[in-house]
Amino acid sequence: MISIALRTVIIYVVIIAAYRFMGKRELGELEPSELVVAVLISDMASQPMQDVGTPLLYGLLPTVTLLALEVLISAASLKSPRFSAAVFGKPSIIIEKGEINQTEMKKNRLTPDELSIVLRKKSVTDIASVRRAVLETDGTMSILPYRGDAPVTPKDLSVPVEEAGCPVIVVNDGHTMSENLRLLGLDEIWLKRQAKARGVSDIKNVYYMSVDDAGKIYFAPKVSPEKAADG
Repeated sequence: MISIALRTVIIYVVIIAAYRFMGKRELGELEPSELVVAVLISDMASQPMQDVGTPLLYGLLPTVTLLALEVLISAASLKSPRFSAAVFGKPSIIIEKGEINQTEMKKNRLTPDELSIVLRKKSVTDIASVRRAVLETDGTMSILPYRGDAPVTPKDLSVPVEEAGCPVIVVNDGHTMSENLRLLGLDEIWLKRQAKARGVSDIKNVYYMSVDDAGKIYFAPKVSPEKAADG
């Protein structure tokens, strides 16, 4: 039993390190080669975890090999656009100047219903208002409307607006984010003073606190189990 747990921990650490090395991607944004690597790693890593008789190396070696192959493919794609297009594919223009490209629709096995779903998710109700819609290599669709159909911004109306600051978390579930405080030019003394001014004497009782570039503070104390149950 201990052997199985230890093998599982080792494989888990190796897989996490492998994915961290591959870069940060959401599952829906994986390129084809990255998705293949993810599926293969999951399959091969499960074998030595389930069967104690299978040497641990049988799971680790293929994982490292696939990771090395993915790194080589990524490096080659950076140097050769042709290689990149062959491995990852090319973006497809689905809508051009308000007209659906039926050839690209069939090529990508995209139905009108599926296209309608994507457009609705992008708040587009009129295909004629789309200047260009591009199906990216990761399966997502980028939609560029005509300027006249794009949402109106304060800049278009010449309305002056105050730039909103970018919030930075300084307390996360009772834990002080010291590095973030340092980046803001603040310290823990300031943090404790701000918490105390809001009725909280111990940082451990702060659930969430952030500070933006303009100095605006968002503060949320922890809710006691009793209050949470009443809510």
